[in-house]
Amino acid sequence: MEQFSQLLTQIATILARLGVPEAYLDSAALGVIYILATLVVLLLLAPVLFRRRQQPPVVAEQPEPQPQDEAVEETPTVAAEPVAPEISVEEVGELAEPELGEPAPIVEIPVPPAVEPEPVAKPFPEQLKPVAAPPSLFERMRSGLSKTSTSLVGRIDSLLRGRQVDEELLEELEEILITADLGMKTTQELMQSLNKRRARGEAQTPEALRTVLMEEMRLRLTLGASPLDLRQAKPMVLMVVGVNGVGKTTTIGKLANQFSNQGLKVLLGAGDTFRAAAADQLEVWGARAGVEVVRHAEGADPAAVAYDAAKAAVARKVDVMILDTAGRLHTKVNLMEEMKKIRRVLAREIPGAPHETLLVLDATTGQNALVQARMFKETVEISGLVLTKLDGTARGGIVVAIASELGIPVRYVGIGEGLEDLRPFEPELFVRALFGRE
Repeated sequence: MEQFSQLLTQIATILARLGVPEAYLDSAALGVIYILATLVVLLLLAPVLFRRRQQPPVVAEQPEPQPQDEAVEETPTVAAEPVAPEISVEEVGELAEPELGEPAPIVEIPVPPAVEPEPVAKPFPEQLKPVAAPPSLFERMRSGLSKTSTSLVGRIDSLLRGRQVDEELLEELEEILITADLGMKTTQELMQSLNKRRARGEAQTPEALRTVLMEEMRLRLTLGASPLDLRQAKPMVLMVVGVNGVGKTTTIGKLANQFSNQGLKVLLGAGDTFRAAAADQLEVWGARAGVEVVRHAEGADPAAVAYDAAKAAVARKVDVMILDTAGRLHTKVNLMEEMKKIRRVLAREIPGAPHETLLVLDATTGQNALVQARMFKETVEISGLVLTKLDGTARGGIVVAIASELGIPVRYVGIGEGLEDLRPFEPELFVRALFGRE
């Protein structure tokens, strides 16, 4: 049993290097062992099956033909009645021929009218087959936000259908916004704005109320929003923080791939030295993106990794350095203090570093993501947010709550598992995709 556990651990480590998420390592390792056992059984049975197929079929013996006698006995001559002489085929032909000068009779055979063949449909050439255009960014964003759109906007549209805008309707709208994880504070601010605009003569009809709600959400998402400027320093240092399981390592891999495709030289620092196989997983992402990774042994000091990564970034003249960090629980004070130590080491080696500190949040956790953001902001000076797994939750309204209550710009949002599904956040596009309007 101990040997089986060791084998299971070794296979899990290999799978982690190949990019398998930590949550699926045990089940994936068991699946590999099952497949290997099946292959061994098949290999053992293969020789037996092969010998059976090689046995020649049994064929019934055929009797040998008896040789005929070469000599033929002469039969005695018997007198018989005279028989008419035989006529050869040539003679028959001569007799059938007409006399010279007499033409042979011509038999006319009716010829059926020519029928044109029906045209055969030729297969469409492979190179001319119509190819479906790739989905636009708006369509991908709308597809990624489909669950949130159904939960939030679908309920709002059902509420507004055939109703008058009155106090009762506004109370029901407030309840929908709260249950969609916009939070109590953000919802109250939205309702106050709606009441003020309604008092000015706006939002008098259901359609006008819907439009005003879109504008107010867009306004809160736009406040403080700005694109990530990778040219503000060289090397530009990004430190990525967040609790375990939110997708930090995957986010770093996707960012490295995007930056590399833009022609930037990228270096990764494997600062998560506590989680098993975290550095191996980051190396797999680095290999996919074609970038170098600086790492230490498991259990090493994360500040030492940050120091070596900063030294390497300066020496190799990279454009962007991304430092991974261990998944800290936002309730652990000592772990937060270690995060401050990493920041001091980076600032000492590269002036102004880290230039951006991105907090990765799992959108599926709803209001808990807002709590994490508050705690990290108090300790680590968060400059931007990355919200992952928006495609797998109906709680996408948390984006509005975080941007409105904390004033931290959302830099990226994850709307799928593909490399291109980690998108720079665009408030206008987000609101249009959420409300399903072109």
